[in-house]
Amino acid sequence: ERWNPTQTVRTILLSVVSLLNEPNTFSPANVDASVMYRRWRESKGQDKEYEEIIRRQVAASRDEAARDGVEVPLTLEDYTRASRLQRERAVPAAEISDFFEDMTGDDDDNDTDQDTSVTTVGYDHDQDPS
Repeated sequence: ERWNPTQTVRTILLSVVSLLNEPNTFSPANVDASVMYRRWRESKGQDKEYEEIIRRQVAASRDEAARDGVEVPLTLEDYTRASRLQRERAVPAAEISDFFEDMTGDDDDNDTDQDTSVTTVGYDHDQDPS
């Protein structure tokens, strides 16, 4: 799938989750990995080659993250803790709306002190038009 401007972080992450849940092993980027995965899946986990490679790659990525100072969450609670904190600290939408209105100065809709009366030039309402 190609990138387009309508994709967001959310849609990209959903695509990654989808790929991880149901990889397309019949059109792989890495043929060897696809063959190993299918062999592992068909053996119902008896063939350990694929599993061992994945475990080594996970360990290597954790080591790299530790060297880079990145804390990798290991439990579901660890993964969701950050999003709960973000929701608690979130600014209400009404405040954000007011913020942008103040920045643009486009608050004319609420002004009641402007003169909106219509003035008719050259016509006297008391005169008979005939």
